[in-house]
Formats: sequence, structure tokens, C-alpha cells
Amino acid sequence: MGGFIDTALGFPAVLFTVLLAVVVCYWILVLAGGLDADADGWLDGALERIGLGGTPSSIVLSIVVAIAWFASLVGSVLLGDHPLLEILTLLASLGIGWAVATLLRRPLERFFPTAPEASRHDFVGRECVIRTGRVAIDFGQAEVHAADGSSAIVQVRQTGADAFAAGTRAVIYDYDDAGEFFWVVPADLSDRSKDR
Repeated sequence: MGGFIDTALGFPAVLFTVLLAVVVCYWILVLAGGLDADADGWLDGALERIGLGGTPSSIVLSIVVAIAWFASLVGSVLLGDHPLLEILTLLASLGIGWAVATLLRRPLERFFPTAPEASRHDFVGRECVIRTGRVAIDFGQAEVHAADGSSAIVQVRQTGADAFAAGTRAVIYDYDDAGEFFWVVPADLSDRSKDR
């Protein structure tokens, strides 16, 4: 046990031992509810540039540190304590940590989608199909398709006296947050305005 502690506290493993202690404390605080695991900010961009994007930086860095710590322990035991070999062990440990994190990042990406959260405002500018017999200032529904191909039935309203019947094409031009409905105009009306 003394040899393990000496190796863990010797160069280069001591660098990763300290980082591993920080990682363990971080995850204890996350599990206790004291920190948010998604609070990554600017670090995500830096990791993206070195090929480790797509997964929260806290998880990627935890993997890099844990693997590099283990690799530095093994390297220190195998290569001894010659200064040049210690530097080589440090660099190799970082490289191994980065390589393993890169391999694990891809399977983990599906658990951490990076696409922005869908919003009702995403429907603004999309064409829809009226599903009710009429659309007025206080009544109407339409079917609209999202960018991912899914469809939704939404509440729609109009300000004019345009004739909307079931099956009519319309264009959504605004969303009313208070009333939770979309404002529409006939699709051929928006086509005419483009032609001018």
C-alpha cells in the first residue's frame, strides 16, 4: 500500500492525483445537489476544438483525468523515476486519456443532445394546413410540420377576413405568447407579396 501511495504522490502521477481529487469532489457536490453538472460554458468550445465536443465538458474532463491518472501510475511503475521518462509518462498519460475520452465520447453523445430546445417560435415562417372549417380572430386550428418532420396541431388566428377552409394552406407569421396561438395569412397571399 505504501508503494501505491508513493507512486500516486510522485511525479508525474501527483498532477493527476490532485486533478482526480478535484473531479471526485466535483461529482460529490453534483450528487449532493450543490452544483449543476451542465454548467460548462466556455470550456465546451475549447474541447470542441481538440475533438472532445458533443458531450458535457465535465464528463469528458472526468474521463480524461481518470484515465490519465491510471496511465501515469502504470507508466511510473513500469518506466521508473528517470526525469526524461517521467516527462514521457506525463505526455503519454495525457495522450491516452484524450484517446479514450474520444472513443467514449461518441457513444455518450446520444445521452447528451446538443441541439437547442424546441420552441413554438420555431414554427414562425412555416407553412401549415388549416384543419378547421374556418379561422377567425378567436378560433382555428392548423397542422404544421417541424424541422425534424414531426407534426403538431396548433391553435391559429387571423386578423383579416380571409377565407380559410379545411385543407387551405397558410403561413404562420407570428406567435402570441399570452394567448398561445399563431397568427396566419393565406399561403397564396404570402406568395403574392414575394412576387412584388
